[in-house]
Amino acid sequence: MRASSERKFYGAVTVSERGQIAIPAEARRDFKIDVGDKMLVFGDLKKGIGLVKASVLTEMMTRMMGMFHGGTETDGDEKE
Repeated sequence: MRASSERKFYGAVTVSERGQIAIPAEARRDFKIDVGDKMLVFGDLKKGIGLVKASVLTEMMTRMMGMFHGGTETDGDEKE
């Protein structure tokens, strides 16, 4: 399997007593995660945990709803 520039290892983190972790700075920069951003936590008991910015899911759902109501999927910025 070839290494991909889209896949990175950002380092190791330690879980605090309160169950918190810090997302490494490079990962926050690459994924444009800012202070105050809401993150969704998904899990697969065999494969692990994944994080997604809530705004990404909201944008995706908005575009999908636009498709159902006659909008386009290519430009979510269009005003009706």
